[in-house]
Amino acid sequence: MNTLWLQRRSLVLATAAAAATLALAGCATQSPGLAEAPSIVFVHGNGDTAALWQTTVWRFESNGWPRERLHAIDLPYPLSRDEDAKPQPGRTSTAEHMTYLKAEVDKVLKATGASKVVLVGNSRGGNAIRNYIYNGGGATTVSHAVLGGTPNHGVWAIPGFREGNEFSGTGPFLKGLNAPKNAAGDEVSGPVRWMTIRSDNNDKFAQPDGVWIGQKGTATNVTAAGPELKGATNVVIPRIDHRETSYSPAAFEATYRFITGKAPQATTIAAEKQVVLNGKVTGLGVDPADPKTGNFSNNLPLVGAQLEVYATDAATGARTGNALLRKTVGADGQWGPLTVPTGSPVEFVISAPGYATTHIYRSGFPRSSGLVHLRAERMADADKGAESIVTLTRPRGYLDPARDKMLLDGAAPAGVPTGAGVASAKVKTTGGQRPIAAEFNGEKVTGQTWPAAQGRVVMLELSY
Repeated sequence: MNTLWLQRRSLVLATAAAAATLALAGCATQSPGLAEAPSIVFVHGNGDTAALWQTTVWRFESNGWPRERLHAIDLPYPLSRDEDAKPQPGRTSTAEHMTYLKAEVDKVLKATGASKVVLVGNSRGGNAIRNYIYNGGGATTVSHAVLGGTPNHGVWAIPGFREGNEFSGTGPFLKGLNAPKNAAGDEVSGPVRWMTIRSDNNDKFAQPDGVWIGQKGTATNVTAAGPELKGATNVVIPRIDHRETSYSPAAFEATYRFITGKAPQATTIAAEKQVVLNGKVTGLGVDPADPKTGNFSNNLPLVGAQLEVYATDAATGARTGNALLRKTVGADGQWGPLTVPTGSPVEFVISAPGYATTHIYRSGFPRSSGLVHLRAERMADADKGAESIVTLTRPRGYLDPARDKMLLDGAAPAGVPTGAGVASAKVKTTGGQRPIAAEFNGEKVTGQTWPAAQGRVVMLELSY
């Protein structure tokens, strides 16, 4: 058996087998069994969307979890404020974030008749979960709280530096949440059961140097252990990045064990015979219809956008027939439902005033999902002279040349720093319209280049 050690209640996962043994021993007598399958509410991170939970939901479903008990929420304005106490257009405060989460939990409780839910959050989503449990009544409605990569002690903890920001470890928001809950100094308390998941050293927002916050050479006073909470079950998974603390197979396994007290049958995703897809089309800025209101992400419907969907050839990215769907997006933002061949690669094309025509290529879908969210993009001024612009994007993790095997258009992506710090890479191509492929740790997405002169951009979007 692999060596296990427990220090400061921190569970170190050197291998999956080690994780299984210790997590099972700690949770089996108190956690609900799979037959009870509690409702789970998933809370995304800063600037993100519910779509990032797609593969996690698939893994729960593949282990028998009822689809109707898995709920991923979309904060309309997902970015935090620069200063939490100061209103900022298109941004949410910690109080607004908590209020939204509380309303979503109430909806789930009402719809299911359950008395409690499990909350699973990534990064900033964990801030909202903690705030809701301690300041919004969540202690009576939450059984388990799982926080992946949440900067519980700050992204920085520098006295006098941006202390009004919710990610400051010395600011009022986190100091309030981290106040001791008992004589032992625990930062969590019952009846909620708490677990954190962190990287050993590869989380960009748990680093001792301020390089990822624009303060290279400045000590952040935060370490890789920053996401841990005293009194919680604290899980460490080697080499995972900030998003993989929630969206990776290893994070799923740890979460499943913590909730159920037993091992999942598999961390792989089981294919369905019939795949039905749906999701939202969203845009950018305070008002998605007005380019003057900004280019930052939101989760608001891009009403009036035109969407086309095509099945594509896995080898060339070329369309294999007529459009599977053409639709004008309505007030709810939904673009489906659409039945697609299981495992078939797909091209989504979004057209809307004020945006580039956005071609999004995805590898095959093994299962149905209502979380296939699509965001229209705008072309950067610096890219307008290019023949074609293609971006490799990995929403559920980062790109790390020291860890990952990846290619974009047959070469290592340029400009990707070591250390899992960026989630996308761009290439400006020549040679007319042609196939272009991205590869990442065994997943391959192939699309076609499209002329930038026609106002078109290409996204090769990884699913894993």
